Amino acid sequence: MSASSDASDVIDVIDEPVAQRQSEAIDPGALGAFLREKGVSAGGDVVVQQFPGGASNLTYLARVGADAFVVRRAPPGARAKTAHDVVREARLMEALRPRYPLVPRVLATCEDDAVLGTQFYVMERLRGVILRRDAPLAIDPAQATRLCERFVDAFTALHHVDVTGPLGAFGKGQGYVVRQIEGWTERYAKARTDDVPGFDDVTAWLKEQLPGRRETMALVHNDFRFDNLVLDPDDDLRPIGVLDWEMATLGDPRMDVGASLAYWVQADDDGLSRATRRQPTHLPGMFTRRALWSRMAFGDEGDGGDMRFYEVYGVFRLAGILQQIYARFVAGATTNPAFAGFGELVRHLEKRAVHLMKNGGER
Repeated sequence: MSASSDASDVIDVIDEPVAQRQSEAIDPGALGAFLREKGVSAGGDVVVQQFPGGASNLTYLARVGADAFVVRRAPPGARAKTAHDVVREARLMEALRPRYPLVPRVLATCEDDAVLGTQFYVMERLRGVILRRDAPLAIDPAQATRLCERFVDAFTALHHVDVTGPLGAFGKGQGYVVRQIEGWTERYAKARTDDVPGFDDVTAWLKEQLPGRRETMALVHNDFRFDNLVLDPDDDLRPIGVLDWEMATLGDPRMDVGASLAYWVQADDDGLSRATRRQPTHLPGMFTRRALWSRMAFGDEGDGGDMRFYEVYGVFRLAGILQQIYARFVAGATTNPAFAGFGELVRHLEKRAVHLMKNGGER
């Protein structure tokens, strides 16, 4: 199957949900009552399934007759409001959509934990292809390059959104880079378990290497990856939506790209990186990390030294995200078996960050 498959093949590549995980299941009856109350649904039996991706906020598909909606909620037992604030996520999406049409339409928001156990919101479902670990269709090198170009176009367009008006309330302005380094240092330390490194050399290096230029303030997604893009299978995989706005805020776009680089696994990376990749960036024709950086609007500033700082930051930030999830798994707050190996990934990321610090930016 190619990226130009006919309509009969589309059902085979659309991202589909599976049965709910028991420890994260939501009550269809309670959700149905909420949907009727908010006028999202006229009524009928609600069938709920869960999308298997996602390690932070959880995503479900709710079907009511011929209608389908997506539900986003915080995981059971989540306590860090800043890390799982789905109400903020919904408000940001509502403010951003008029200026960035790739944002899905929010249909209703619930701030009452009693309804489903945690706060949640309901949004439209965008039916399309999501490129997870392995592409669900054949992508030739020319198509892979075009996908990367479109990825950069959508990423750059976000960074050029006018952030005046309501969007101005979703960030703290200048000082973002320092706040990120200090914030992730603190969050990692609080979540650290006995079997992972302290990242002391990495955090010390980041604080010593802070960029001297004045920050550019833009809307940053903070998790911009192929598996958060919805692609149109009938239009050569053109992006029709961007998902997962949980960590979006006002900040420096270079930090946003650094965060994305941490997930961008190349064909010539080490074995563990290749084994744990979450998107098919290893395919022939895909950009390298260096090419992705250079394609962004700031890729011609300097000799690449900038890239090294932001790439190390991205690796450390990813380690912090994984460690927070791993700590919840170790404590028994989540039972998803996929999280059991996150400690090994954190140890691997520490080695990768140190390598980058000593050897300069990557290809």
